[in-house]
Amino acid sequence: MTLVGCDLHARQQQVAALDTATGEIQEHQLTHHGEAVERYYAALPPPVTVAVESTGYALWFHTLIRQLGHTLVVGDATKIRAMVVRKTKTDRRDAPHLLELLRHDRLPTIWVPDPATRDRRALLGHRMRLVRVRTTMKNALHAIALSHRLVDGSKRLTQSRLAPLQDLPLGPYAARRRDESLELLKWLDERIRQLAEAAAVDPAARLLLTHPGVGGVTALTTVVVLGPVGRFPGTKEVAATLAWRQPSTRPRTSTISAKSRSKAIPCCGLSLSRPLAWRSATTRLSIACIRLCSAAGVTRKQKWRSLGNYSSGCSSCSATASTMTSSAGAVARVSPPPCDEWATANTAPSGRRSSGRFRGGLWSSGPIS
Repeated sequence: MTLVGCDLHARQQQVAALDTATGEIQEHQLTHHGEAVERYYAALPPPVTVAVESTGYALWFHTLIRQLGHTLVVGDATKIRAMVVRKTKTDRRDAPHLLELLRHDRLPTIWVPDPATRDRRALLGHRMRLVRVRTTMKNALHAIALSHRLVDGSKRLTQSRLAPLQDLPLGPYAARRRDESLELLKWLDERIRQLAEAAAVDPAARLLLTHPGVGGVTALTTVVVLGPVGRFPGTKEVAATLAWRQPSTRPRTSTISAKSRSKAIPCCGLSLSRPLAWRSATTRLSIACIRLCSAAGVTRKQKWRSLGNYSSGCSSCSATASTMTSSAGAVARVSPPPCDEWATANTAPSGRRSSGRFRGGLWSSGPIS
């Protein structure tokens, strides 16, 4: 068996390889130009286990190791650095250190998404960027409408309000900006609708669609961000990964004004899931407002102010988002796992015990729950 500790960089990598049969350790420095990396890892006697630190722009290396049939273990860079006794950091010391942790089964591993999950993340990330561009176009058109008194304040540009904007006499360049913005807005609406439909029909998110307040995009985002939910100890960690931690109820007293203020809400999770969790929470609170207003006989605006105040950090929306993500994670935990070739091809080698908080990192990155 061959164990490899690899300190990966953008242009080169430092490698320390151990042959467990002979006990021989070899160190090499490989450049990423040409086919030196491919030839080196293809010549290693199987089975081969490669340990690297978590770093960006390493997708090509993960794909190469998978294609060669080797086992890849990705370690937590912060914990690995904390385990170094000597504070001097060099590439020639980092590679043997990774090899030593892998050899003694002390490497703190993290979960790495499989290729299918990364492809779904690309779908959702592309939609999120198109939504941001669409928001920019809407704001530009809204500014034109405000400048010519076509809308009042923050009212939305609905289809009925877009008709006067299209007939508005403007200068040649201002008219070109308006016309091209309207064309781009139609193109963005169509593309975003297609991407949302593709996300809604994904089989991995079908069970989460039964959860109140969760749509197709939010369900698929929950699945691809969480991955195998069995790696989380409880629902609090699930909520922290997706959106927000539960806000603290203890007041924060200012030493200057001696006033009690609510504590700030700590943001967690990926930028891919936070906006969707917030939107789902506000939608759920809005539905609750309508029901409460009809029962209590008060206006919706008064009830909404009683549920959550923006000056206090929107604690009601944050609490609702935290509760929704926790319960959605619980729903995903009981969903039946589909078959996944990536999980069967990257099982832990016989005789080795998985370690780390996430129960073996890539060795336990099984089917998407």
